[in-house]
Amino acid sequence: MSTGSTLADALKAGPVLLDGGLSNQLEAQGCDLSDALWSARLLADAPEQIEAAHLAYLRAGARVLITAGYQATFEGFARYGIDRAGTEALLARSVRLARSAADAARRADPGRQVWVAASVGPYGAMLADGSEYRGRYGLSVRELERFHRPRVAALAAAGPDALALETVPDVDEAEALVRVAEETGLPYWLSYSVAGGRTRAGQPLEEAFAVASGRGAALAVGVNCCDPEEVSGAVERVVAVTGGPAVVYPNSGEGWDPGARRWTGRGTFDPERTRAWTRAGVRLVGGCCRVGPDRIAELAGRLAR
Repeated sequence: MSTGSTLADALKAGPVLLDGGLSNQLEAQGCDLSDALWSARLLADAPEQIEAAHLAYLRAGARVLITAGYQATFEGFARYGIDRAGTEALLARSVRLARSAADAARRADPGRQVWVAASVGPYGAMLADGSEYRGRYGLSVRELERFHRPRVAALAAAGPDALALETVPDVDEAEALVRVAEETGLPYWLSYSVAGGRTRAGQPLEEAFAVASGRGAALAVGVNCCDPEEVSGAVERVVAVTGGPAVVYPNSGEGWDPGARRWTGRGTFDPERTRAWTRAGVRLVGGCCRVGPDRIAELAGRLAR
């Protein structure tokens, strides 16, 4: 665990900067992420690349590193011939790599505080068919709990500072994730992927954000992996439902074409919006897909003003 103040303490003092998209930075480093395990494959094949990506975001000013565990699951690794013990080791490695990068940053700047959040992606990320942007998998809350519990336990045992329950598409999965996260005793944030002012499954955001409202272990509630245009409305609802703080880390604003497997359109991610977001109640802010170290450095500059 990190020494010094906790992440919860830091959020009380003001906004804290997250990192950006891990996958785009890995691709910029020349990594091939074309298979179903996406960035999680590199936990086994090229862990040094993951640590290098973490370091790139720390150099840009990030104070919270989100691990490479988003698509790392027992079921997903089993398809690649990795057994349960091997998967547990890789989940632990995802935390250690981020911790190693954080320790390097602190050695360079002894007064710097860096926290590690273990990424817990949705069930749909394991399916690798885009269903994390639809939700409603036909599973009950209890079944989703059974899926998430073993890997959350493995991640928690590796000693992160927090859990990032991220890119959640619907309320059922949020309920399952929150129940499992609270079993660990770790603080966590709950972050939905949204579109059109609703969850990806079409539920009202007020209902979605209420899942973690009033829970002492919840650091923040909010949105990620969404269009930047969705953020302001979502933050308004977060604060109305939970009282804050909010977490936001949207995509670049470009669109993903799954058939052509490429990004389309233009980026609309504007670091200048950070001021309005933090005034509205955002305390964890960063970027997701296609938001790289250069944009995170710009966010750092805005937060420092």
